[in-house]
Amino acid sequence: MNDRVTPAIHALPDGEAELTLVVRLPWEDIARLGQEAGRLAAQAKRPVTLDEAVSHRLRSVKAAAHAKPAGEQPAPAPVPAASGSVSSLPSRPPAEQARQAIERINGTG
Repeated sequence: MNDRVTPAIHALPDGEAELTLVVRLPWEDIARLGQEAGRLAAQAKRPVTLDEAVSHRLRSVKAAAHAKPAGEQPAPAPVPAASGSVSSLPSRPPAEQARQAIERINGTG
């Protein structure tokens, strides 16, 4: 672990900052983010990327933290579930899980 790299941070005109990083997530979490992106896209009436869905999720947790009295830890915001739980799916090979998660995200599955 000697190959740590300082992540790139960019200031944005609206006063926020953009941080680029890589996160390893299980396919089930990616599918949930896709569902969140779909929900946000329906509200905004425009396409929404997974990046935007993650940013929205982080902001909603941040907003919840500001609403709590000092010293209390905010509960993580629940991710809306589809008609069935993603984690209740039977085990499949990783390639099949990836293909189905991508189809769900793209709305082709």
